[in-house]
Amino acid sequence: MSARSTQTDMPSVPHPRETTSLYGHTAAEAALLTAYKSGQIPHAWLIGGGQGIGKATLAYRMARFVLAHPDPSSVDVQQASSLQVDAPHPVARQVAAGSHGGLLTLERTANDKGVMRSVITVDESRETISFFGSTAAVAGWRVCIVDTVDELNANASNALLKILEEPPSRSLFLLVSNMPSRVLATIQSRCRKLSLRPLPAEEVVAAAAEAMQSDAADPQLREAAAAADGSVAHALTLMGGEALGLQQRTAALLDILPRLDQRALHTLGDALSLNDRVALRTFVETVERWLSARLRADELQSNLPRLARFAEVWEKIGKAARETESFNLERKPLVFSVFGWLAEASA
Repeated sequence: MSARSTQTDMPSVPHPRETTSLYGHTAAEAALLTAYKSGQIPHAWLIGGGQGIGKATLAYRMARFVLAHPDPSSVDVQQASSLQVDAPHPVARQVAAGSHGGLLTLERTANDKGVMRSVITVDESRETISFFGSTAAVAGWRVCIVDTVDELNANASNALLKILEEPPSRSLFLLVSNMPSRVLATIQSRCRKLSLRPLPAEEVVAAAAEAMQSDAADPQLREAAAAADGSVAHALTLMGGEALGLQQRTAALLDILPRLDQRALHTLGDALSLNDRVALRTFVETVERWLSARLRADELQSNLPRLARFAEVWEKIGKAARETESFNLERKPLVFSVFGWLAEASA
């Protein structure tokens, strides 16, 4: 697994499309490979799990394999034990460069002013229509990766749904989601679901060390991995004492909810200075992981009222965080809003 550089602000960390290694998730990889070997692979997959654990890396790994081996009945496919396509392979090079004609990726992009949009727009989602409606670019297969489906706005979701309802032959959709239960039910019903679990700490260390081309024995890396809750992306973000301390302070305030420590919240807000994207993302990712755990717990306990409250707060936090980052707004109001919403939902 590898975190993308836009998430961590670490240029040395490769994007998932450039990453040919996968740590953990052997069962999920086997499920994709077995389905492809059968010759009757479902046309759409919803790959769900926490942030930064390898969902997009797995999606690109599958895309490369299908585009490199377009005939599922071939000897190479039938004898394959993994989805590995080595970096020197022409398909791997084209995917890494974003130039393969058989692959379309839908993800948030920058607007005309260079500001990252808070959602994936309907115009971007409609690209699937022309992409899948055109003459097959490479041996008949077309693959679309949506990273993440959570960031589709309502119109974009509906546009994607239309093509999922009547998929062209030899088409494959790989939808990445941090919270698959929040995806439109109509989209969920047209996908095979594949759930990924957080990685063990040792896997996080190994993946992060490879991404950074550093020593897996680095004490700072191992400390960050231990605090990352199975997320390589978060471990990379935490590489540095300030980020790790920020994560610990945020977690401590989450642990006392619904009680609010106003003085500590002011201090936390001051720590999230303008233009520090790493600090902002550390805060948001820590909150979202805490919230994800509460949602799973309430779902298991069938606590539907609180589940609905937390799901609504998740959506509000995501929107507020994206707007704060996109427009470089003051961070302290976001901190107080987030903890206010969480305290109310927790009560």
